[in-house]
Amino acid sequence: MTWTVTPERFDSPDAALLRRDYYDEVASRYWGRPATAREIDEGLTDDGAELLAPPAGAFVVGRLDGRAEACAGLVLGEAGTAELTRVFVRPGARGTGGGGLLLAAVEELARTAGVRLLRLDTRSDLVEARGLYAKHGYREVPAFHHRQYAEHWFAKEL
Repeated sequence: MTWTVTPERFDSPDAALLRRDYYDEVASRYWGRPATAREIDEGLTDDGAELLAPPAGAFVVGRLDGRAEACAGLVLGEAGTAELTRVFVRPGARGTGGGGLLLAAVEELARTAGVRLLRLDTRSDLVEARGLYAKHGYREVPAFHHRQYAEHWFAKEL
């Protein structure tokens, strides 16, 4: 199995489907039931995805043996900071190294943009995500915002 991770428009067909699958999973876990198509559509409406494109940020798609199976986004902030967001690996591709490659690709884009501190937030029920971040050098930090759904905050110096 071979992974490739490359920048891609957040609204390309593969990226749009990955973002939809990401939202389906996080919403379904949060509600403890499958999210409906309408709920997913509403969640994706005005979700700030336009920030995942230059000059505000970037988006990467991970492909496993040519199939789009993962994604991650970067939103550039002020004073050398940026936010890692929408990190997602489809369940069938988890445990194959794609998550680490996504993080490395976003970190490299961030460094190129002059970012010195990469931050993110996640929820308690997203256990796999928290494990991935810790494994790749992200440390849990005090809350740096108070958005709904955020329960854990991580950061990594680049």
